[in-house]
Amino acid sequence: MKTRLLLGLLLMLALNGFAQDKPAILKVLETQRQAWNRGDLEGYMQGYWKSDSLLFVGKSGPKYGWQTTLDNYKSGYPDKAAMGQLVFKILKVQLLDKTNAFVLGGWQLQRDRDAPGGYFTLLLRKINGEWKVVADHSS
Repeated sequence: MKTRLLLGLLLMLALNGFAQDKPAILKVLETQRQAWNRGDLEGYMQGYWKSDSLLFVGKSGPKYGWQTTLDNYKSGYPDKAAMGQLVFKILKVQLLDKTNAFVLGGWQLQRDRDAPGGYFTLLLRKINGEWKVVADHSS
């Protein structure tokens, strides 16, 4: 009986830990969206793992590195007008284990002349207690 009670308590604690992770992941994405909409690419990049191993896959194929990703964003979105207003539609947040999560979503930019959009998949990892995007595949 004591064993069952202890196992039940441990399971509830584990599930509660996971329950706190999903809102934390969504907060990372919302903080990124807000930074983007201010025209703050460096702020947007704070949601990414600051590592040469960060993987970003876009239309030109896989690229590695935080700085490379920032430089590509600066090249593709040179000013606030090019950046527009970013909207996310989060379709799925799946916790894979206590330190890894998968996110599927859609993105759209609202700009004066157009409204491009697409989809993204993200792999996030809890690093030093903070969720960071370690791989981003955006189309």
